Amino acid sequence: MTQQQRWTTEQIPDQTKRVFVVTGANSGLGLATTRALARRGGHVILAVRDEEKGRQAVAEITAGQPDASLEVRRLDLADLESVRGFADRLRADHPHLDVLINNAGVMAPPRTLSRQGHELQFACNHLGHFALTGLLLDLLTAGTDPRVVTVSSINHRQGRMRFDDLTGERGYKPMGYYNQSKLANAVFGRELHLRLSRSGSLVRSVLAHPGYTATNLQTGTPIGLWRVLLGRIGNPLFAQRPADGALPQLYAATEPGVESGQFIGPGGMAELRGAPTRVQLAPVATDAETGRRLWELSERLTGVRFAFPAAV
Repeated sequence: MTQQQRWTTEQIPDQTKRVFVVTGANSGLGLATTRALARRGGHVILAVRDEEKGRQAVAEITAGQPDASLEVRRLDLADLESVRGFADRLRADHPHLDVLINNAGVMAPPRTLSRQGHELQFACNHLGHFALTGLLLDLLTAGTDPRVVTVSSINHRQGRMRFDDLTGERGYKPMGYYNQSKLANAVFGRELHLRLSRSGSLVRSVLAHPGYTATNLQTGTPIGLWRVLLGRIGNPLFAQRPADGALPQLYAATEPGVESGQFIGPGGMAELRGAPTRVQLAPVATDAETGRRLWELSERLTGVRFAFPAAV
């Protein structure tokens, strides 16, 4: 696909009878993604930390799409017990899952530890999604054209893995640890692709990023300087709408020609905005040793091991 061939939500194939889980579906990119999938007939499970906000999102969508097929389920990605509970309840109610969109995230909070003692951004943005994907892999394997879409960021290119100080105890910088979590997303998505491919699985692992999109990640960040720079200055001047920023992950989730292992982002200048197209991961995200080390660490920290099918 080239930048001249502008892809829009009107090109999403019919998604009737397909089941999606979208994390962080009540606002921003997640809400735009949910709305577009529901419009094309998909059944979308809104995985949200605040169920009331999830119900408000459903009301907003159904006001314009009365026949939208939606359900709200609570998921706190920063709490691994919540992740396990969500997966168990979903498995009890749904025999298959077609697409998991790992979209939710937090950005640049003060140093905070999760319930299990992990740095909050690493816990929510990476570990929670790692565990969720592993716990739902059997449902995805039973799906039709199954995919895992993990949403990273252009910021992954500024990230580095602090394996010796993952909690920020020796020196915490909010955006530095945000960039680390987005690099972890990128490494995970690619490593998942490699392991799925080696096992012969039909599940595709695709990465996406939204460019520079105006969401509550920027306006909601509690760090004063970053809130001013991103929310009050950057967004009005440079950011695109959530509906546009969601196009890469919608493309990754629904376009028939997308291949496992690809990274989809905006095709405009510096990948800040524009139509979805294939973009490149930073070299550090494709480093084999980094992928192995992060995977093994994530298994240990979450207690989740992926049950890949035996290679044919």
